[in-house]
Amino acid sequence: MADESVERVDRESRPSPIDVHVGSRIRLRRTLLGMSQERLGEALGLTFQQVQKYERGVNRVGASRLFDLARVLDVPISFFFDDMPEPLAREYGGAAVRRAVGFSESQDSFDDDTLHRRETLELVRAYYRITDPSVRKRVFDLIKSLAPVDNPS
Repeated sequence: MADESVERVDRESRPSPIDVHVGSRIRLRRTLLGMSQERLGEALGLTFQQVQKYERGVNRVGASRLFDLARVLDVPISFFFDDMPEPLAREYGGAAVRRAVGFSESQDSFDDDTLHRRETLELVRAYYRITDPSVRKRVFDLIKSLAPVDNPS
């Protein structure tokens, strides 16, 4: 009985893996926009320390705050749950969550480090600085045409 109590307290003191994932998605979008934690905090009426806690998953993001974050960061709420590792989605939500976050079918592993490389961030920032949508689309098509074609096995 005492072991269960200690295990429950230990689990409650650690950030939830889902909160950590949502926090990493907040940090990713903020960084892609070139926005500081301080600026995001100001837009939400928070301190930058509170933004840090959300980004690390230390503090859970409530529904109304998630709504505000989606508005300020200009993304749909589902963005914060995108690219959730399948084992995490399976453990915490079953089939309904997997469908909601795009895992209705098996998905290949994604190298999360790619999104955090400086080169990726600079590329995405430069891409979104292209103001003409038709030019931006042509750049997108060019990049896709240069990448190797995935051959299904």
